Amino acid sequence: MTVTPEGLLDALKSVQDPNTGQSFVAAKAVRNLQIDGGDVAFDLVLGYPARSQHPALRKSLVAAARSLPGVENVSVNVLTEITAHAVQRGVQLLPGVKNIVAVASGKGGVGKSTTAANLALALAAEGARVGLLDADIYGPSQPMMMGVSGRPTSPDDKTMDPLEGHGVQLMSIGFLVDPDQAMIWRGPMATQALDQLLRQTNWKDVDYLVVDMPPGTGDIQLSLSQRVPITGAVIVTTPQDIALLDARKGITMFEKVGVPILGIVENMAVHVCTNCGHVEHIFGHEGGKKMAAERNMAYLGALPLAMAIREQADGGKPTVAAEPEGEIAGLYKAVARQVAVSIAAKAKDFSSKFPTISVSKNT
Repeated sequence: MTVTPEGLLDALKSVQDPNTGQSFVAAKAVRNLQIDGGDVAFDLVLGYPARSQHPALRKSLVAAARSLPGVENVSVNVLTEITAHAVQRGVQLLPGVKNIVAVASGKGGVGKSTTAANLALALAAEGARVGLLDADIYGPSQPMMMGVSGRPTSPDDKTMDPLEGHGVQLMSIGFLVDPDQAMIWRGPMATQALDQLLRQTNWKDVDYLVVDMPPGTGDIQLSLSQRVPITGAVIVTTPQDIALLDARKGITMFEKVGVPILGIVENMAVHVCTNCGHVEHIFGHEGGKKMAAERNMAYLGALPLAMAIREQADGGKPTVAAEPEGEIAGLYKAVARQVAVSIAAKAKDFSSKFPTISVSKNT
């Protein structure tokens, strides 16, 4: 029986993207069909990184193709094609950066920085090129968490090359000052310093720049939200009522400046005793999940209150890097994948496609 492109696509319609629930064929992710007798080959092009899922996706597509009479050999090439997506109106994209993800919380102490570091590492582990900007001028923690020290180098005395840790590009005020030095700066100075860290760093073809936002909703946070081209924000909270109260303020700030919320992460959701296995919800139960439902926002998942997470971050090797195949790393990767899938579903940014228009006066 002769194999036709139409017949092959029809056979592949049964395979759905496990992350979106949509058929790969309907999403136009199946491309470059090649048929040579009983040999067929095609590309699966994903708009988000999902390296850990490639074998399973390939297996499903091969099985679907072989269900078509006449098909003997199947070759599937899984590719990732991450593009820039729309940001706030009137804000230009950052050179060398396709998408910026702000990781924020309304208050400190909810594990935002640890979540940001592991989110960046998870995106990188899934195959993306990732940058991590420590936006906390007063209390930079990413140098210690990522186990990176030293001073950035400058190729032209105007810009800085990012440092690198665990395959992620890094920039922080902590690389430019002594660890014990206090940044006694007022808001405008801190905002200007942060703007320089962001724009004068030579980010190298970054698919996702994860920004570890400072806690609160003050001048720095507002300036960042208004002037930085943010693709979307991830809100980190604990289930505790007082944390949820401040998380709502953070959500409101982003909504007012037109930054979409990609979802809510519930950190320190449950503690399992390492000695007896007793499960205890120390900070409350599913407060973040309930808030996500109330706000009609994506609930990205719950992360445990575990000593290993703290120890690994303090040791300069966050969980996703320390135990990449572990259960907790799997939770972070699931969160990262949801964030990337959510971004991929958003409108693309076409500003680079438009020609520059200039108006001149004829004399």
